[in-house]
Amino acid sequence: MKKYGLIGYPLTHSFSQRYFTEKFEMEKIAGCSYSNFSLAEIGELAGVLADPALRGLNVTIPYKEKVIAFLDEQSEVVKTYGACNCIRIDDGKLYGFNTDVIGFEESLTGKLKPHHDQALVLGTGGAAKAVEYVLQKLGIEYKLVSRSARTETSAVSDPINPIDPIPIRYEQVDKALLDTHTLIINTTPLGMHPKVETCPLLPYEAIGSRHYLFDLVYNPARTLFLRKGEQRGAVVENGYDMLVLQAEVSWRIWNEEPPEAARTA
Repeated sequence: MKKYGLIGYPLTHSFSQRYFTEKFEMEKIAGCSYSNFSLAEIGELAGVLADPALRGLNVTIPYKEKVIAFLDEQSEVVKTYGACNCIRIDDGKLYGFNTDVIGFEESLTGKLKPHHDQALVLGTGGAAKAVEYVLQKLGIEYKLVSRSARTETSAVSDPINPIDPIPIRYEQVDKALLDTHTLIINTTPLGMHPKVETCPLLPYEAIGSRHYLFDLVYNPARTLFLRKGEQRGAVVENGYDMLVLQAEVSWRIWNEEPPEAARTA
């Protein structure tokens, strides 16, 4: 039996477990299982890794950065941005990748327009780092927005990701900034089930038809963040397609010899 799974906390819902269970059934993939591992703290991962049948893991909030300490090798994306969401296990060694970058880029670009040349990235966690990677690749300027902005000194001295721009606070986001930054990407869990009536604190009255709101949250399909944007005429997209793309890339990373899908992850 080959075992795969998802680590995170709390795992009140799991796209990945449902997706892979259905994939195994539909594609008649025998001898494989996928489980959720809800870990209250990252130290519990050692117990999960003790299973010799384990072949791969997906990683979600809040462990995309903390899991790096367990890796034997890291892809260039993981090294650069300090965030890992996919682990391949070979002969007891852990190889870390970031499939967020592939899933986000492919799902973002379908609705991207030339005037979406400046972005606001809401949040500064592991998912935000993958978003930064893609925006830099696409040549889109961006600002990070955080509830607790770092100082210039702390940002420059960050050993994991020294190229991070210095975040601004939510109260600094005003109409003038939204007039120029027409791409807004939510990487926080705000609005995720079951807390569906929460959303990032933005001046939504300044959002209009030129804006593109992308939410990495997929449950519910329309978060309050997206609904508020849609009411103002903005283009919106949730994280579902991104998750599907990520799942398929994870499967290839776990099973290809060598994992060709890992080259850009």
